[in-house]
Amino acid sequence: MESGDMKLSCRSCGRRVEGKREGPPCHVLKGWLTVSYWKGEGAVEHYNFCSLGCLRSWVKAQSPEVPEVFLKSFGEDEG
Repeated sequence: MESGDMKLSCRSCGRRVEGKREGPPCHVLKGWLTVSYWKGEGAVEHYNFCSLGCLRSWVKAQSPEVPEVFLKSFGEDEG
């Protein structure tokens, strides 16, 4: 890879794409999704995903699971 090239990867599955650094990333990431995560004033992280399925997997991994025992504690309403 030359010094003027960029290599980007899917945050979920690791699929990689390469392109020239001179152009905007949208040329390399055509059809991909990018999420911007604002971490604070002037601090932002960008995550690239090659498909909606990969984005969905990443979002699910970021969300805490509700324990099954908690869900079962509600039971069914009687009447």
